[in-house]
Amino acid sequence: MNFSYQQRRSIRGQGMTEYIVILALVVVAAIGVYSYFGKAVRHQVAGVAQEISGQSASQQLNQARQSANAASNRANREYNLSNYDDATNSGN
Repeated sequence: MNFSYQQRRSIRGQGMTEYIVILALVVVAAIGVYSYFGKAVRHQVAGVAQEISGQSASQQLNQARQSANAASNRANREYNLSNYDDATNSGN
């Protein structure tokens, strides 16, 4: 098929738009996961940094475990529009 310049440009624009929509969905999902497990991830990264530098990371790993347990407890609660703000601001 022979497409004109305008048609090729339109097809490329559609592909880019689809890519941007998918990227936006991935970003929204990542923000949601990070809001529940943000503290645990930060403590685990701190523990890895401590271990790489040759120091003990037991304190950071314990904090990561506690943060993961707290996030799990928050995830098991029922939230609706009246108390959703409590979930997003609870210890992150």
